[in-house]
Amino acid sequence: MALSGLEIYKSLPKENCKECGLPTCLAFAMKVAAGQAPLENCPRLEPGAAAALSEASAPPQQLVKVGVGDQAFEIGRETVLYRHEDKFHHPAAIGVCVDDTAEIAAIKEKSRAVAAIAFDRMGKVSKIDLIAVRHLSGDVERFALAAKAAADAAGRPVALMASDPNALRAAGGALAAQRPLLWAMNAQADIDGYIATAKELGLPLCIQGRDFEEISALSEKARAAGLKELILAPECATETDGLAFLTQSRRAAISRKYRPLGYPVAMTAINGNPVQATVAACWYILKYAGIVVTNVSDPAYLLAMAASRQDIYTDPQVPVQVKPGVHPVGDPGPDAPVLVTTNFALSYYSVESEITAARIPAHIIAVDTEGTSVLTAWAAEKLTPASVAQTLSASNLDRQVNHKKMIIPGLVAVLSGGIKEESGWDVMVGPREASGIVPYLKKQWSG
Repeated sequence: MALSGLEIYKSLPKENCKECGLPTCLAFAMKVAAGQAPLENCPRLEPGAAAALSEASAPPQQLVKVGVGDQAFEIGRETVLYRHEDKFHHPAAIGVCVDDTAEIAAIKEKSRAVAAIAFDRMGKVSKIDLIAVRHLSGDVERFALAAKAAADAAGRPVALMASDPNALRAAGGALAAQRPLLWAMNAQADIDGYIATAKELGLPLCIQGRDFEEISALSEKARAAGLKELILAPECATETDGLAFLTQSRRAAISRKYRPLGYPVAMTAINGNPVQATVAACWYILKYAGIVVTNVSDPAYLLAMAASRQDIYTDPQVPVQVKPGVHPVGDPGPDAPVLVTTNFALSYYSVESEITAARIPAHIIAVDTEGTSVLTAWAAEKLTPASVAQTLSASNLDRQVNHKKMIIPGLVAVLSGGIKEESGWDVMVGPREASGIVPYLKKQWSG
């Protein structure tokens, strides 16, 4: 049974050293009890006390790492069912599958192309995290060769998906230094063989099973054998079945502390219809999947998955922001317009997207308003003449343009006089909405 915060606190050093990142040992104990902080964050905990507390205070979901170096990713150790309660900590990994029946050259080409995909959205770059190699040839050596080719070409972590422990042992052994994920596609057939392979190679194991009962039994057996880094993968006839497993397993792990299901979940969104595969992948990402593997490799579809992931894994308690300061858009020359907005990402990118689409080079002054929108920032006195002038002064923009004119949002026209007085620049009152920027520039801006 899980320990309370006070029970955990009794075993802590009670020094309030703050090395765990929290102000007191009691605050840390409460976080551990809630599953929101790992016990190992306390560097001064005695080994005996750590051993006694570790099982009872273990987070409701195990953390699993796949890959090595900068390309590695971590999934799991989530602590809440609903994002507004805290936040989701480890973004889902998106993987694209290749089959070992394809020519080696084709495997390399596809893996390289997938690894090159990157999306810059709202100031954050998203990429494809994983190449999943499926053992469909029945040839163990062929599988190992295909896996090595995919890993070398992509430079990304690899998931080895096979129904044969011998195939996983061969491919996993060849790539052990790169820490691939062993995905047992038919775990029930030889769970002992899969467990032995994972223990021998020291690699994380994904257990694929038919239903809750089977997966729970398999994970409990792997856990009893000493495997800690486990991932669960249900065999789902429909997307609805997949969503049911994701939500029910998450609830069992978080709310009921049911250890056999206290692991991240991997899902496959493989469909001959790329639209349907994309829809399924987005559903799974939004409803707790730790890994989603798809056969879709077209960037247009992968963008939808990356956008879904970015949306759900932002912190709902912290506004999405861009770096304050002056941002050039395009290649602005000395006559380029200067526009003012806040560093709230939605406000900034609304302005940027308009002038980018119109191919009008410009400078955008993003005032630090702690991530609040134009009208909200003005009402809270975060967007003021002084803050605009301070941002402008720190940028040395007056050395880059041959004019001293800026355009402010029409919603805060009342600031125009104060900004001119504080900055010495002429102030033009622009449109109220970003959609009016381009027509306004074409009619009103003369440089």
